[in-house]
Amino acid sequence: MLPLLRLVADGEVHRSRDCIEKLAVQFNITDEERNTMLPSGTAPLFDNRIGWARTYLKQAGCLESKKRGFFSITARGQSLLSQNPADIDNRTLSQFSEFLDFKLRRNESKQQDGLASLPQVIDGPGYLAEAAEITPEELFSQAYQRLRVNLETELLEQVKLSSPSFFERLVIDLLVAMGYGGSRQDAGQAIGKSGDGGIDGIIKEDKLGLDAIYVQAKRWEGTVGRPEIQKFAGALQGQRANKGVFITTSNFSREAEEYAKIISSKIILITGQQLATFMVDHNVGVSPISQYELKRIDSDYFEGENV
Repeated sequence: MLPLLRLVADGEVHRSRDCIEKLAVQFNITDEERNTMLPSGTAPLFDNRIGWARTYLKQAGCLESKKRGFFSITARGQSLLSQNPADIDNRTLSQFSEFLDFKLRRNESKQQDGLASLPQVIDGPGYLAEAAEITPEELFSQAYQRLRVNLETELLEQVKLSSPSFFERLVIDLLVAMGYGGSRQDAGQAIGKSGDGGIDGIIKEDKLGLDAIYVQAKRWEGTVGRPEIQKFAGALQGQRANKGVFITTSNFSREAEEYAKIISSKIILITGQQLATFMVDHNVGVSPISQYELKRIDSDYFEGENV
């Protein structure tokens, strides 16, 4: 936060976007770092951290904003800079009662406060990988990602323990949820040839049945090699089909993946991890327990208010 405060030390009114660009140049932030997004994919990480630094400095009375998208330093901010601080963080700003009130309004527990301490927005080149303190959006996104990874891992283990007939129904449900196979009844009739611990059959590509997709699923623990994909490609030719999906609860060898890329038929390989991801994405075998909605200021709503 210190570089941001120094940038506006001249007392002039500064545009938020201009400050972001100047800081990016000042610290030689690479294009890759500029393009790094929050885990949620909702905003650039660099912009988000500067935005939160601005928010915290405003809450501490070091910055003020009389017009949306613009801000300037206050007398308190000038006074803080005159002390030549080595850095400005949450401990520095905690000397101001307004900032302490802001922290109380956030209703953070001591543990959360330790994790969600103020962002070290600018630490020079490479700060994106080295910053120890992160913004609330990042914390939220990271917590979600951890929950998601744990859920997918447990889900895949559950799938591996299921019976062949249940696995058959699971794949049918997933394909229908993804928009294939027409209705659940149509898909159930199209796929049902059990064998070898998996399922084989043809399913509609869309609700109208304009094309067909040949499906094979294997509940395997070991890696699926090229020979299995070659057999599948042969089965496609036997069915006069051009498209196929091979689903496994394990993974594929590099040779199998390379073979699937060079043959004329279009074969999509779905690993166990991808299967679990698709199941979570389409709510197959999982159910929502909580839902949180992140919101931001609607700029269009306030358009014209600052003219």
